[in-house]
Amino acid sequence: MTRRLLLTYLSLAAFVLLCLEIPLGIVYSRAERERIVNSASDEAESVAAFAALSVSAGRGRELAERVAQCAERIGGQVAILDADGKLLATSHPLTDTEKRELPSRTEVSAALDGTATTDVRTSTIGGVQYLSVAAPVVAPGGAQGAGDERARGAVRITLPTDMVAERVGRVWLLLAFTGCSALTAVAALAFAFARWAGRPIRQLEEATHQLADGGQATPVAVTSGPPEIRSLAAAFNRTAARLEHLLASQRAFAGEASHQLKTPLAALRLRLENLEPDTAQGARGSLAAAVTETDRLSRMVEGLLAMARLEDSAAAPGPVDVGEICAERHRTWAPLFARHDVSLVLFAGSVGHVLAIPGAVEQILDNLLSNALRYSPPGSTVSMELRLSAPARRHPLHHLHHLRESRASWVDLHVTDEGPGMSPEQRSRAFDRFWRAPGAPKGGTGLGLSLVQRLAHASGGEAILHAAATGGLDAVVRLPSAQSQEPPAGKPGPRRREAPALRA
Repeated sequence: MTRRLLLTYLSLAAFVLLCLEIPLGIVYSRAERERIVNSASDEAESVAAFAALSVSAGRGRELAERVAQCAERIGGQVAILDADGKLLATSHPLTDTEKRELPSRTEVSAALDGTATTDVRTSTIGGVQYLSVAAPVVAPGGAQGAGDERARGAVRITLPTDMVAERVGRVWLLLAFTGCSALTAVAALAFAFARWAGRPIRQLEEATHQLADGGQATPVAVTSGPPEIRSLAAAFNRTAARLEHLLASQRAFAGEASHQLKTPLAALRLRLENLEPDTAQGARGSLAAAVTETDRLSRMVEGLLAMARLEDSAAAPGPVDVGEICAERHRTWAPLFARHDVSLVLFAGSVGHVLAIPGAVEQILDNLLSNALRYSPPGSTVSMELRLSAPARRHPLHHLHHLRESRASWVDLHVTDEGPGMSPEQRSRAFDRFWRAPGAPKGGTGLGLSLVQRLAHASGGEAILHAAATGGLDAVVRLPSAQSQEPPAGKPGPRRREAPALRA
C-alpha cells in the first residue's frame, strides 16, 4: 500500500509540475527570442541614423570606427551599404562572393527600397545560428519608411543566437532542477504520510490473517492513522472480540454437550433394554422401535458434535498417505460387510500423498462406507478406488487460497455401491443437513454426507455424487495431491500400478 500511495502522490506532483514548468519554459524561450530581435532592431536603427549623419557630413571614416565598436559591443557583425549596394564599412572582412551577394539578400533589398519595416532572417554560418536584421539609411529629416523615395543606404546586423540558446538551456535546466527538488520533497512527505496511513492497515491485515488462520486476534492499536482507519480498527477489535466470545461459547458447548448428552442417552438405552423381560409380547415392537430411535439420536448427537468440532478446528491440511488409510479402513469394515453378505473391494493404486486435515480421510471413509452398507442389497459389491485426476485449471472452490495454483493435481477417492441410487434432484440435496432420501432405511440421521463435504472442503477438496454404472451411487471425494508440480507438458506422468483387488 505504501508503494501505491507513493506512486500516486509522485504521479500527481509530476503532472502538476509538467503543467506548470513546460508552459513557463516555452514562454521564457519566446521572450528571450523577442528580446534579442528587438535589441538587434534598435541597434540597427541607431547605426542607420549615425550612418545617415556621417554620409551627409562627409565623414565616412567615422563609420568604420562606429561599426567596429558596435560589433564588439553586441558580439555580432555589422555592415553598411550605400544606395547602390556598395559596401561602405564592415566590422569583419568579407569575400568577393559575399560582397556581391549581400545587396541581393531579402532584408538588405527591403532596406534599400526604404521600407520602414525590418526583415528578420536566420541562417546557418559556420554551424552557428545567426539572426539577421536590416534597417534603411535615410537622409536626415526624411520620413523613414515613407516609401516615396529611395533610401541612401542600408545597415545589416547579424547576431549569433547561441547565446540565447545557452540562456534558454540554463532556464530549462533550472526548471528541471526545481522540478526534481520538488519531487524529492514530495516523495519524502508522501513516504512519511503513506507509512503513517499504511501502518494501521498493515496491522489490520496481520490481525485478519491471524484470525482467519484460527489464531487469537491481537487487538489493533486505534491511536494512529487517519480517522477512517482508526474507526475501522475499532470496529475490527469489537468484531474479533465478539467472534472470540462466540467461538469460546461454541467450544464450551461442544465440550459440555459431549458429556451431558452421551450419558443420559446411554442410560436411557440401558433402561429400555432392562424393560424387555417385563414387557408384554405385543409391546415389544414399540420397545424395539424406542431403542432404535435412541441409537439414532446417539448417532445424531455424535454427528453434530463432530461438525461443531470441525467448524471450531483451524488445523491446516498436511500430507496424508491415503492408500494406507484406505487399506486400514478396508480391514476394519470388511468383517461387518461380510456379515451383511456384501463384498467390499479395494483398488488402491500408487497415488502418493494427499493434503487433508488430520483424521479427515478416516471420517470420510467411515461415513461413505456406512451409507454404502446401509443401501447395498445382499450379494452386491461396494468398491473403494483411488485415481489420479487430470490437473485442474480452476477448481470450484477457487476461494480457498491453497487452490489458486492452476497446475495443482488431484486424487479422487471413489466409493461405489450397487444400491438403488439417487435421482439428480436427490443428489443435489444429499449434502444438506438432516436431509434423507425418500424411502431411506431407518436409523439414518442425514448428517453423514454433510460431514463428508465439510471435511473435504476443510482439506481443500470437494465431494461429489454421481450415478454409478451399476445403477447405484458413486461418491467421489477429490483431494489435492501433496506433489507440488505436475509432469512437464508432453511427458506422461507416472503410470498408476493397480494393486491386487482386496475382497471382503
